[in-house]
Amino acid sequence: MSTPEPVRIGDMESSSTTRRRATRQRLYEAAVTLIAEKGFSATTVDEIAERAGVAKGTVYYNFKSKTELFEELLRHGVGLLTASLRTAAEETGERGGTRVEALDAMIRAGLVFIDRYPAFTQLYVAELWRTNRAWQGTLLVVRQEAVAVVEEVLREGVGNGELSEEIDIPLTAAALVGMVLVAALDWQAFQPERSIDDVHSALSLLLHGRVSGR
Repeated sequence: MSTPEPVRIGDMESSSTTRRRATRQRLYEAAVTLIAEKGFSATTVDEIAERAGVAKGTVYYNFKSKTELFEELLRHGVGLLTASLRTAAEETGERGGTRVEALDAMIRAGLVFIDRYPAFTQLYVAELWRTNRAWQGTLLVVRQEAVAVVEEVLREGVGNGELSEEIDIPLTAAALVGMVLVAALDWQAFQPERSIDDVHSALSLLLHGRVSGR
């Protein structure tokens, strides 16, 4: 009779981490949907737990409060957006593409993200205009993380002569991110019959006309 292999502590930790990550993901999805529907103040922890299919205590095990849950939701969502933008730029570089092509790829990556997470995007854009929230500091930090990825590509383009030295890099980066966010929300709310290719094509023309000058 063979002796069963012992369960290693590392395996237990890995399994526990995976379960907690999955639980947090369910809580994020529940919170973003409810808050988009009802607003932050009107959404209760009980409702988030019920929508996520967990006990109320599970919410407080993972987050100290509803406010902390929302802050972490912002970090999580914008982190995903930032990663998708960075991946688009890096993959373009690996193919030998220009920095303007990288910006174009980032526009598409942003549209794909927004199409996949429309409720989060609506919340994020709405919160950008509020100034009395407890998570304002967190919001500013995560916003800058996303904008910084675009700034880096613009800076490289200016450095290699592909883009004009007259470009205001911080403002242009913020404008490009804002263009994608607002155009995508307008697309989903008022022009849902358009395909993502249509929207990307329109923004791509704007990019080439206003940034690269071609």
